[in-house]
Amino acid sequence: MGLNNPSQEAVDSGQTPQLVDRFGRRVTYVRLSVTDRCDFRCIYCMSEEMTFLPRARVLTLEELAMIGRAFSELGVDKIRITGGEPLVRSNVMQLFRELGRLPKLRELVLTTNGSQLAKMAADLKAAGVKRINISLDSLDPRRFRQITRVGDLDGVLRGIEAARRAGIERIKLNAVILKNRNHDEVVDLARFAIANGLDISYIEEMPLGVIGDHDRAEAYYSSDQIRADLSQHFTLLATTESTGGPSRYYRIPGIGSRIGFISPHSHNFCADCNRVRVTVEGRLLLCLGQEHSVDLRHVLRAYPGDHERLKQTLLQAMDIKPKGHEFDLQTRPIILRHMNTTGG
Repeated sequence: MGLNNPSQEAVDSGQTPQLVDRFGRRVTYVRLSVTDRCDFRCIYCMSEEMTFLPRARVLTLEELAMIGRAFSELGVDKIRITGGEPLVRSNVMQLFRELGRLPKLRELVLTTNGSQLAKMAADLKAAGVKRINISLDSLDPRRFRQITRVGDLDGVLRGIEAARRAGIERIKLNAVILKNRNHDEVVDLARFAIANGLDISYIEEMPLGVIGDHDRAEAYYSSDQIRADLSQHFTLLATTESTGGPSRYYRIPGIGSRIGFISPHSHNFCADCNRVRVTVEGRLLLCLGQEHSVDLRHVLRAYPGDHERLKQTLLQAMDIKPKGHEFDLQTRPIILRHMNTTGG
């Protein structure tokens, strides 16, 4: 490719190798998807009728733990567990406990729809989970049911309270904002977050998979529009704070909650991308909005127990991490895989 790979140079020089791509970006953050299954059917994430993967194609919890360990040894200090809905996976707490014991891991975090938190929050805290992102797109029970198709708002609210009681260090709400669906709730969602000592990030819908429920271009509501709506009620001050992900944060004077925006369309965040994803099938995705990937499941199953081969595969994968995505709401879905199989 004509460019030196800093990761390979570190190996050749005897240094502890790090995951650095062709553009000099260091990967320190991995999102591990543990299941494509979910107890919700959110309209922006999947079709109402889904065919889920057979068990043989899904990574085992042991394989996921091996991948987490390999990444940690290569300088990754933040691992996020995602799905689908990760907490519906049988025995998933085993994985949280394994990852929570990694000595070089700074943060073990979780993205969830909140449906299972009421019964699992305390165990997650004990396993070492420091932060939880909870999807909450509406505070209206009827509208919440429409967006999730099957979700129960009260159950999610109980889960949020359980996470607070468990002492999770930081809880953030994630709200995907869709025009004429929930865009009129952005202020109410912010007030709810502030009243409960939570952060909140507003997310522009990402064009992954054919969903059939709505025209994504018609439903697009930009971060700039959301920020304008919020500015009518709050004073938003830009900050340089970061949790290692794509959110760009603002503060309200005198308020502890942070207001974030994840803007894959209006404010592309590719230039400083520090993350990769592992799908439930074991494909290492080097970019959310591209198909560049490496089959880690093959490596794990063709060479069982070969930890160094797995690490070398991760290092070599940095050569194909692209510069960025090319989302375009005016064309067909750029990526045909749904968000639940990608890892939310």
